[in-house]
Amino acid sequence: MPIVQHEFTKRILEILNYYFPNRGDIVLNSSELLQYLNIKTKAANRGSKSRAGFANHYAIYVLVEDYLNNEFHIKGGYDEYEGAQFIQLFRRQRELPFGNKLQNHALNHRLNQEFKKYFPTLSYVPIIRDAKTNRYWINENLIKIYIDGNQINIAEAIIDIINAYVTARRQAFNEFMIYCQQMIDIQQQDPLRAIEFIRSLLRPNIDARVFEIVSYAILKEYYGDQKIYWGWSLDELNAEYLILYKTGRTNANDGGIDFVMKPLGRFFQVTETIDAGKYFLDIDKVQRYPITFVVKTDQRTEEILVKVEEQARARYNIKAIVSRYLECIEEVINIPELIERFNSVLERGQGGAVIQEIVLQSRIEFNVESETQDILIYDDTVQ
Repeated sequence: MPIVQHEFTKRILEILNYYFPNRGDIVLNSSELLQYLNIKTKAANRGSKSRAGFANHYAIYVLVEDYLNNEFHIKGGYDEYEGAQFIQLFRRQRELPFGNKLQNHALNHRLNQEFKKYFPTLSYVPIIRDAKTNRYWINENLIKIYIDGNQINIAEAIIDIINAYVTARRQAFNEFMIYCQQMIDIQQQDPLRAIEFIRSLLRPNIDARVFEIVSYAILKEYYGDQKIYWGWSLDELNAEYLILYKTGRTNANDGGIDFVMKPLGRFFQVTETIDAGKYFLDIDKVQRYPITFVVKTDQRTEEILVKVEEQARARYNIKAIVSRYLECIEEVINIPELIERFNSVLERGQGGAVIQEIVLQSRIEFNVESETQDILIYDDTVQ
């Protein structure tokens, strides 16, 4: 399969070239396990739209670490090894940065299942498990590879690649925490300055978590001033203000919808991409229920819709299918539109409510997020 190219691929090649001078790209192309890690490290240097998933990385990490600790890369004999105990591997996973909430799924089946999806014709899977003894091995066939007839061992490089990925993810998350703390501190010192700070956060390269928090706070207050009338008969109408609810943690990779509006039942999804596949996947999740997309871009909404339609026609080539999906895009809200709505809220004198909501959501992320606890504990690269 073709090698996925992204920003962290450069770092992977740097590490491989360190261990195997001038052959990094050849090693990467020769190893399915390295290619899998390349796919799984795509989010390293982005603003972390999705919460970093370390389960599969760490399942590989702890088994390769056990392999190296026992010096099988030097002295051999791994085929006679009794295997690592599950409880030791599981405990080690939870000692690692971001790992204190990990479950056993990756070690037991999830990593192997996902690996097969990417390499369906390969006869090897990364983890070998003896269910009777509850012992585990990394598949040495994926650790030892042959290049030009010579065998090389990539175990040490794998550890360094995962370490580098954790470091990159920590940096991205620390930047998010800094934004949260800045919002809290500025609001306490100078509310007017906080409003300008919020405006400065509405830009395409802002951390995706910050963007979701800010966009939610603005839209919640913007819609909160709007009222609808409804009832079971014309004689009995109820007046109700629109309320926007967050449905989960900020940018959680939970497959759900980000905001829901009551009583209209509108769905909102925050995204940083203009990708028809992603939009249509979100639409399919809710059985083609209409969705409003809040997009972290300065591009005009008309341009976004044209691009989505072009991608959709190229992918499906069936007008009826494309039309059904496009009809489910209820509205597109870009950054300029968010700014306009924020200005509207400020004109009503409700800027303070936006600030309070941002502070509230930031405090939730800052104080409760389990990843924060890990960052405070682990300041160095995985050891």
